[in-house]
Amino acid sequence: MSSHALRSTIQGPDGLLEVLVDTPSALTVLRGTAVIAHPHPLFGGTMDNKVVQTLARAFVLCGWRAVRFNFRGVGKSEGTYDEGRGETSDLLTVLAHFCPEGPMALAGFSFGSFVTSRAVAALDPDRIAEKLVLVGTAATRFDVAPIPADLHTRTLVVHGELDETVPLADVMNWARPQNLPVTVIPGGEHFFHGQLPLLRRLVVNHLSAPAV
Repeated sequence: MSSHALRSTIQGPDGLLEVLVDTPSALTVLRGTAVIAHPHPLFGGTMDNKVVQTLARAFVLCGWRAVRFNFRGVGKSEGTYDEGRGETSDLLTVLAHFCPEGPMALAGFSFGSFVTSRAVAALDPDRIAEKLVLVGTAATRFDVAPIPADLHTRTLVVHGELDETVPLADVMNWARPQNLPVTVIPGGEHFFHGQLPLLRRLVVNHLSAPAV
């Protein structure tokens, strides 16, 4: 990946938040800013998670500035775990800081997908994500918000067929009432071991498609 990575901190709602920004090559026309949310803070989830890194690479490859961050209480981010409520505020704060206007995208993995769904629901109606990517969506333990119908064509939901942390059936039960498509990776488990290149390719294909 040809990019420049910058690690820093910004002021969050409950203290400093650690962030990592990957920017495409200067020769690339910047499409916008994507904010990517990591897995569960209490189970080792950080912005350096391999799936989160894969999502960042996919966005950068497609001309997006990719912003990863550690939720409160993780790494150098201050504060304590707040069951998704404070973490949603963290994400919205990062989004407002790095993308107060202009094209934006949101992505999340596992717990991060749950938080991303809540952030989408909390956004001002005038702020519409150009792209949304939800991977390993944590529909087993959390009340994942439904995706607005006008975002369905801009949304990619990816899940592993053999996910041992979030059974595929739970994600289908969340997606079915919305008539929201789910892309299933055959044989895939929660962390997509050995299948991260395939995951990246699916995300790149999604980001490369025109937003409608």
